[in-house]
Order: sequence, then C-alpha cells, then structure tokens
Amino acid sequence: MRTIYTDSGNFFQRVFSSHGNILPLFFLSVASFLTALILTLTGGSIISALLILVIATVIIITCYRIDWGFFLFVGAVLAFDQFPPRGYDTTIIGVEYFENLKAFNLFSSIDAAVATPMELHLFFLIFVWILLISLGKKVYLQKVDFWFLAFLFFLWLVLAAMYGVGKGGDFLPALWELRALFYLGILYFFVPQIIQSKEQIYQLMWVIIAAISFKVFIGIVRVLGIGFDFGYRTELTNHEDPLFFGSLFIFLFCLILYHVKNKQKSFLLLTMVPTIVVFIFAQRRITYGAFGVANIVLMTLLPWEKKKILLRVILPVLVVFGLYLGIFWDNAGVIGLPAQLVKSAFSSDQKNAGERYYSNLYREFENFNLSQTIKRSPLIGIGFGNKYDQPLSLVDIPFSLRDYIPHNEIFWLIVKMGMVGFLLFWLFFDLLVTHAASLFTKMDDPYLKAMCATIVVAITGQVIVSYYDLQLTYNRNMVYLGVLIGLLPTLKALSGKSPATEQIYLGNS
Repeated sequence: MRTIYTDSGNFFQRVFSSHGNILPLFFLSVASFLTALILTLTGGSIISALLILVIATVIIITCYRIDWGFFLFVGAVLAFDQFPPRGYDTTIIGVEYFENLKAFNLFSSIDAAVATPMELHLFFLIFVWILLISLGKKVYLQKVDFWFLAFLFFLWLVLAAMYGVGKGGDFLPALWELRALFYLGILYFFVPQIIQSKEQIYQLMWVIIAAISFKVFIGIVRVLGIGFDFGYRTELTNHEDPLFFGSLFIFLFCLILYHVKNKQKSFLLLTMVPTIVVFIFAQRRITYGAFGVANIVLMTLLPWEKKKILLRVILPVLVVFGLYLGIFWDNAGVIGLPAQLVKSAFSSDQKNAGERYYSNLYREFENFNLSQTIKRSPLIGIGFGNKYDQPLSLVDIPFSLRDYIPHNEIFWLIVKMGMVGFLLFWLFFDLLVTHAASLFTKMDDPYLKAMCATIVVAITGQVIVSYYDLQLTYNRNMVYLGVLIGLLPTLKALSGKSPATEQIYLGNS
C-alpha cells in the first residue's frame, strides 16, 4: 500500500525544537497574559473572555497543525445546533455558530455582515492552507475526480442565483438557499488536500463519532428528563441528526462484517443501544425509510459471503419488527410511537395518520405548487431568491424561508435551476455513488472498505431524505456529506488505485 506524504503545517515546531519543553511553558505564559488582558478590556466579562480565548486557541491549533484545525471545524459543525430542536428553545447549543454576524449586537448595523462564524472558520482553514503553500511547506495537491462536472454544477448554482436576483429576487433568501450546497462543493475539493493518510482518516472518524455521540447523549438526557412524555415535541436533537446516527450504524456493521478490531468498533458497540433509542424517538419518519434503503444499498455492495452474514441479522429483525407493527398498529402509547410513525407515512386517512396527516397534506400541497411553478421556466428555472408559486395556499409554519424553500428539495432544485441544473446535479451525485461503489469492490483494507461503504450509503441516504425533509439547505448535512465525499480521492490513493501523476507536489521544503 502506498502512503501519501503530508505535512500538515507546523509554524512553531522548528522555532522551539531545540528548546526542550519550552513550548508548553510559552503557550501557558501567553494564555495567562491574554486572559488578564481580555478580562481588562471586556470589563471583567467571563463569557467574552472565554470566547476570545477559544477563538485564539482555534487559530493557534490550526496554524500548528492544519489537520487538527480541520478536526475542530468538523467537530463544531456536528456538535452544535443550527436550529433549536422544537420544544427545547431553552437548551440551544451553539446556534450562534451558524448565525449571520449581523445577528450579533457588534455587527447589527452592518448590512454586509452576512457571513457566519462557521464560514469564517472554514475560510480561515483555507487561508492557512494557502499560506502553507506560499511559505514553501510540503503540501500535495491531490487530484479530485469529476472536478470538471462538479465545477459545472456549482457554476450553474451561481448563474441561477444571479439570474434569480436579477429578475427581482431577494439576495438574502438566495444566500440561505445556496450557502449549504457551496459548503459541499468547497469541502469536496478541500478535504483531499488536508486528509491524505489512513491515520488522519482514523482521527477524523473519532471526531465524527465523538460529536454525534455527544448528540446521542443529549437525546438520552432529554428522554429521561421528560419521562418519555413527548407531548407536542417531535424532535429530541436536531432535525438532521438521525441521518448521522444511521451512517454510524452502517459504519459499525461494516467494521463487524470485515472483522476490524479497533477502539472505534468497541465504542460504537457500547453506545449502540442509546443511539438506537434516540434514533427511534427522534421521530423522523423519512430517516427510518432511508435507513432501510441504506441496508439494501449495503447489501448490493457486499460479496455473497458477507451478504449471508448480514441477512442472518436483518431477516430476524424484520420478522420481529413486523410482529411489533402488527401488535402496536393501533396503540398510541410511547411503545407504539414508532409504529404510529410508520403508519402515518403510508396512510392518507386522517384517522390513521393522526396529527401527521396535516404534515403529509402540507407536503402534497407544496409538491403541487412546485409542479405548477416549473411550468414557468422548465429549462433554466426561476432562479434562487424567488418565491415559488402557491396556487394552493399554505398555512403559516415557523420557518422564515417557507415561500422559498419547500420540504421536497429535489423538486425544489428543478424549480430553481431548471432541467439543465437538475441534470448536472444528478450526473454529479450518480457518478459519486458509482465511483465510491466501484472503489469499494477494489479495496483490500477492511477499515477503508468500511469508510467507503459509509460514504456510498451517506450519499444515497442524503438524496432520499432531501426528497421529503429539506436537508440540502442544512449546513450540517452538507458539511458532513462534503467531508465524506472529499475522502474519496484519499481512499483511492491509499488503495493503490490512483497513479502518482494524480499528486502534484507544491512547495520546496
């Protein structure tokens, strides 16, 4: 197996390499001085001081090791909340990380302050990477597959935004429609330049596992806190978290199937039961379906001997689940909640679907409205920043972009981008899935195979969920997916399937 050399970038190591343990002492002294200075400047505000120190720490770590800085970025995105879960407005964790700067008092008078702390964090990582190159560090520019098709897709997004705003659309809604998809594109190109070894992939997965497990812990605390009395609550953690839980299940399945023995498998086995509990009681119906499809997709990837092992697990589970549905189909209690969710997904009758009937009906109205809107401009779409037509009036919901972004974000794409953009979207995603699946069959390393299978499932799961539950415009979804698909060039290189010409050496040290 060929190892890719990577120098993550260390601005301080050479300076202090000849001075023993002076480096920790230096940082401790600087931190003490900065703490005193910040407390003085902020009038003794502990929160402001801690925030500034956290930012300073992130900057220092990123400059010291850019891959560590990248891990901090991924961990923050997955651990924080983009939106407060419904019913838990008083327990918001890190929502400010995803807010426009103008939402803060300091920048409230600046109309152009539409960047978010998360975006500034990402841009800082890219800035440091470029700085490393300019300073002559050992950096390899790793080739990205299908880069031209990706470029065309994201270029069409820009053109659709310019067209939409030029037709009288609103800039800020257009920005919120597009920003998450651009995180996907940036990370697709950027991740292979940072993560270039198996050790880094292993470390990155620890960050992902830790952040998602943190959300599981929050979910368990909330379940216990409400005593399984969900009332009006339809979420335990963020809307999108169950999709992430499902990808960890697939990763664990693959580690078991390929007899990988490491601490990640042990940890996931220990946390599997609480993760399943939160996954079920998060009440995301489409995620149940996406997880079912994920197992089918995984089955198609596996060789026959592995298929048989997986079937021995899945078939008894399906039998038990079928019996459960039959027993609790009409039981509205807590134990019957999953059965009621499944029932509501397949029933158009108000009596059977319960309160979910209105959710289903709302989505049907949205889909009809989208189908009528596309008639206005089927080839190039109506552009971002413009409201879609509503021949069927929609009820008010607590979502400020209701008239711009529907639940069905697959139909939304063709409305906003037309058939041209829709074709580019499907070509890009289909090629990614095909490429990852092909790579999976050619890889020998069991751990890397597990990673590759997780990526295939993550792509298909994201498309399925986005058809029903508006997650192409969620920042956390697109960052997570962008990180995973960005690993494909590294997996290809580590498997020995990538020729040396696909790596361009930059720098002279």
